[in-house]
Amino acid sequence: MDMTNYPSQAVIREVGLRDGLQSIQTILSTEKKMAWVRRAYEAGQKEIEVGSFVPPKLLPQLADTAEVLAFAKTLPGLFASVLIPNLKGAERALEGNADLMILPLSASHEHSLANLRKTPDDVVDEMRRIRAARDSSGKKTLIEGGVGTAFGCTIQGHVDPNEVLRLMQALLDAGADRVSLADTVGYADPLSVSRLFEKALKLAGDKFWCGHFHDTRGLALANVFASLQLGVSRFDASLAGIGGCPHAPGASGNASSEDLAFMLQAMGVDCGIDLNQLLALRQSVTQWLSGEATHGALWKSGLPKTMR
Repeated sequence: MDMTNYPSQAVIREVGLRDGLQSIQTILSTEKKMAWVRRAYEAGQKEIEVGSFVPPKLLPQLADTAEVLAFAKTLPGLFASVLIPNLKGAERALEGNADLMILPLSASHEHSLANLRKTPDDVVDEMRRIRAARDSSGKKTLIEGGVGTAFGCTIQGHVDPNEVLRLMQALLDAGADRVSLADTVGYADPLSVSRLFEKALKLAGDKFWCGHFHDTRGLALANVFASLQLGVSRFDASLAGIGGCPHAPGASGNASSEDLAFMLQAMGVDCGIDLNQLLALRQSVTQWLSGEATHGALWKSGLPKTMR
């Protein structure tokens, strides 16, 4: 097998505090969220999505994002990102000096209307306003345009790959510093990932930032592998695989951070994570979220004896 294309290092962006917590009923205290951020950082996770500036009445689970972001900014070298739904959210991210803000766009027209009450092209217009606000603020916050439902949609069904690429280009043209692709509902398979990511990389080059895979049908790690073969080296994942999508019934959540870290390190791809510390944190978080669905395999079996 040709290993020349594989990155020697990869980054796991922890999204459990946002994508994970927003999809479950339990509301975690600000204190526990801060403990989670601190311990993830101590375990070697250097990119964490700490929350979302969505109105608290819509997502009470994430109402304390400003406080969690302020805490994250005290940890040297931690790259803290937040999800923003619109310009107002972007203004709050800029106020909090987030390192990166992610504007989600759904390539599925029907999902976009259900989820954001906007068409995908309305979101592109919002990106222009957000870019102008960032530039005039003088802040260094990066802007990522995240194209979701990139492999299909539970509402609309088929999503045309050309439409995904058109929207990705439109986000770049509107001022996104980075773009990423998300399999929001777990429809992707390794071949479809290879095909779409190859085109996305040609289009976006080094502005292509991240792959976001859900393990709804058990293929998240296989899809990461397909991306690694193209040289993609940053992936979203959620501790204990928590999360899902409110419009994707049965979605079992994101790739599990600890399983992904194990796979990468077993393959010799360095992600800078202490797996024992991450597994200890997983144990704490699953206790805090007792009664909620959690996923993953490594916590059951532990590390193999052959792994240093």
